[in-house]
Amino acid sequence: MLQIMSRPDLTPVSYVVLGLVARDGPSTPYALKAAVGRGIAHFWQFPHSQIYAETERLAGLGLLAEQREQTGRRRRSYRITAAGRAALAAWLAEPTDEPPQFRSLGLLKLFFAQHAAAEDVAELARVQAALHRRYVELTEAIVERLEARGDLPGQLAVAELMGDAYRVMADHWERIGRTLAEPPGPAAAAQGR
Repeated sequence: MLQIMSRPDLTPVSYVVLGLVARDGPSTPYALKAAVGRGIAHFWQFPHSQIYAETERLAGLGLLAEQREQTGRRRRSYRITAAGRAALAAWLAEPTDEPPQFRSLGLLKLFFAQHAAAEDVAELARVQAALHRRYVELTEAIVERLEARGDLPGQLAVAELMGDAYRVMADHWERIGRTLAEPPGPAAAAQGR
């Protein structure tokens, strides 16, 4: 497996923070958390509470510069430094062969389906297909917004890829549901005797 990070003191969350601040300009941790929820969280999940600690840590490393409001809530805002841009660029320049991580309670239940009633597996398939269809619609809306912007080709490519993946999963769950609704074939009927 290739090393995916140039700096051992930086984590993927570090690069999420650096990338979002580079993209959006000076940002509060709350704004970063909201940005993660609108995009990155759809394909790479992590506890969003890490953003608050990570912005401070990156400022301590000189990769972000902190600005604090002088009045009111005295919110902290962070901007990326030249060192932060260099660290982000170095990380982006390294390809990765890390396998994608996929976590699905529906797939876990399907894995053990031989121990479940057929009608329960059929209901699981129906619910999962509907869930994935909703995500297809969500990603289609994201794709439309990104196409209209025209300035975020990487984000557009991710949204298109995720939409295609959700579509394939929805199709597969629907096929599982149809298969369970069909009467058993001769081999399955013979085993059932």
